[in-house]
Amino acid sequence: QVKVVESGGGLVQAGGSLRLSCTTSGLIFEYVAMGWFRQAPGKERERLSGISANGRDTYYADAVKGRFTVSRDNPKRTLYLQMNSLKPEDTAMYYCAAARYSFLTERLSEWEHWGQGTQVTVSS
Repeated sequence: QVKVVESGGGLVQAGGSLRLSCTTSGLIFEYVAMGWFRQAPGKERERLSGISANGRDTYYADAVKGRFTVSRDNPKRTLYLQMNSLKPEDTAMYYCAAARYSFLTERLSEWEHWGQGTQVTVSS
């Protein structure tokens, strides 16, 4: 059984930083691309960032480019998202997901395994 668990969310002031972690079990972590998504109340789930299985390819949405950094530690089966210069509009539930393939994909249907999410709240 595949498990994906996010952690590291919380309440932070605008301009602050947080680092999210995502641990996995039950899948061959080093074979799959991983991604971060977020969803704010009343809004659709938004693709934020992703990293290929070997870590060579990354993706960032325009809204977070230059502020967020995705990384992975394959031996630890863990994905990270370093978030700097946080803004109130970054407030959302943040989700980690494992893709079906080793490469990054835009298709939501190809992100197979999802965590329960971790809440990030940025106060102004």
